[in-house]
Amino acid sequence: MEHIFAPGLFAGQVALVTGGGTGIGLATAQLFVKLGASVAIGSRKLEHLEPAAEKLRQLAEGATGAPKVFYEPLDIREPDVVDRFVEHAHAALGRLDILVNNAGGQFPTPAELLSPRGWDAVVRNNLSGTFYMTSAVARRAMIPQRRGRIVSITADVDRGFPGMVHTGAARAGVENLTKTLAIEWAQHGIQVTAIAPGVISSAPYPPELLALGRARTPAKRLGTAEEVAQAVLYLASPAASFITGTTLHIDGGGRLWGETWSIPDHGR
Repeated sequence: MEHIFAPGLFAGQVALVTGGGTGIGLATAQLFVKLGASVAIGSRKLEHLEPAAEKLRQLAEGATGAPKVFYEPLDIREPDVVDRFVEHAHAALGRLDILVNNAGGQFPTPAELLSPRGWDAVVRNNLSGTFYMTSAVARRAMIPQRRGRIVSITADVDRGFPGMVHTGAARAGVENLTKTLAIEWAQHGIQVTAIAPGVISSAPYPPELLALGRARTPAKRLGTAEEVAQAVLYLASPAASFITGTTLHIDGGGRLWGETWSIPDHGR
């Protein structure tokens, strides 16, 4: 996919991307490197990180500004692990200008079948982990340097999230976190935004769920990781210098139309 960004747009800057080994995270990290930014990527699975880092290094060889690549295993659910990762990335790359909160996870289930353990696992990952990362990066780098861009990947939750109540609640929390921090941290020159993707082709869902998502999207296709990545780059770029506290939907109109959850007719 072609992009419209100027070569070297992010030269001299450093972007930290969680969940950067696959999908939206990797697509975002690749585009940052192409445009000159050094990147730090983290993921729980080293088998994803190592090949991703090699791809990024190959891209860096021909990029403006000789960007560097840092990677390390990262579990955003653990505050001590988060602090250590941020410390190491900052030391290796010298600064942290952009944070992309992409790591997360969920599983489809009706609410009545969701266990307390399943609820806690998803909320801890998608909401608490996002806050741990955001807080650590802001405290170590962005607040002291009085500048930063934070972009969190959430989900379409405008009409609730039937079938995944745990992640719907967590992602709604991230949207409110985005608004709150946009206000509190404006004094530090930090802009905080979010992106809510619709159904993306690289999402790890069963084929029948992806097909259903396509059918319920007015654009009649799935989105791509690269399309989300381009939106992230826009929000991190100078073109978005007066945008903060908002959520950008990348969903082909999905949030506006179509049934999201079949309701059984019990003859009431």
